[in-house]
Amino acid sequence: MIELGLIHFSAALGGYLLGSVPFGLVLARLGGLGDIRAIGSGNIGATNVLRTGRKDLAAATLILDSGKGAAAALIAMALAGHQAALAAGLLAVVGHNFPVWLRFRGGKGVATTLGVLLATAWPVGVLACLTWAATAAVFRMSSLAALMALGLAPVFAWFLATPGHVVVFALLAGLGFARHHANIRRLLAGEEPRIGAKKPT
Repeated sequence: MIELGLIHFSAALGGYLLGSVPFGLVLARLGGLGDIRAIGSGNIGATNVLRTGRKDLAAATLILDSGKGAAAALIAMALAGHQAALAAGLLAVVGHNFPVWLRFRGGKGVATTLGVLLATAWPVGVLACLTWAATAAVFRMSSLAALMALGLAPVFAWFLATPGHVVVFALLAGLGFARHHANIRRLLAGEEPRIGAKKPT
């Protein structure tokens, strides 16, 4: 039992450290854009990088942020199984949202969460991605698309995965909703900017 707990702790710690790598910040600086935290919403994720007009850097940020969540889960799965993968994936998102390197001020974790979903229960991940895409296409709001995808992920997992997945995906959804609290207020007030608008989301 102690050994199992240590394995899961190590997986979670590794997931946190991997998730805390701020790819958006790094790519923006390498691309000559300066500190992405001083641009737009101040977020380090792909949506804010896109506001700079650099679609290439935004796409790279999206891929890398998703990839680090998937990598954390897949490495843990290979070494210690599904429970460790879920622990690592969960903490990868926590790491992205609260990176120790940036005084715990990170992103909102949507791309990293989608990476975790795809790595730990790919049918759920695919449905969540399709939900994001469909909502974004219809309403042109990145935040609403993210909230729909995150909120429905535990529901999809109820039918397509295990109770453990449901619990972890529900925790990820709760974390995502908490990180989008300002967006939720603007959505309720009808003030949330649409995709393409140069306003904070």
